[in-house]
Amino acid sequence: MKTAAMVETYPKSINLDRTQLAGVVDRIIECAQACTACADACLSEDTVAELTKCIRTNLDCADICETTARVLSRHTGYDANISRSLLDACITACQTCGDECERHAGTHEHCRVCAEACRSCESACRELRTTMS
Repeated sequence: MKTAAMVETYPKSINLDRTQLAGVVDRIIECAQACTACADACLSEDTVAELTKCIRTNLDCADICETTARVLSRHTGYDANISRSLLDACITACQTCGDECERHAGTHEHCRVCAEACRSCESACRELRTTMS
């Protein structure tokens, strides 16, 4: 992705490690994509009625991730309180979605892949969150 290149070109100082920030944004975007694709795959399963909660959780997680990535990509007029709140929401959404997808991972490969993406995103967001003052 071009995230690292874009973060590096920002002309002013950033209160976060640029490499870490770019990596977290990339993981968040990857998670949003995995959640969107998993929700779509769930809709194609013969047991779709049993996957309603998974679909909803996937879509919620994707929306929260996309918003978090967009806000973390903006630095002018930066407000750490907003970024921390969004990271907290992203951590919660990824944890919830990862848990739900893990329930179906033995039956649906797309849920296993999604759960892994959620865990990776959750971990990256936690690490970034701890570095924020």
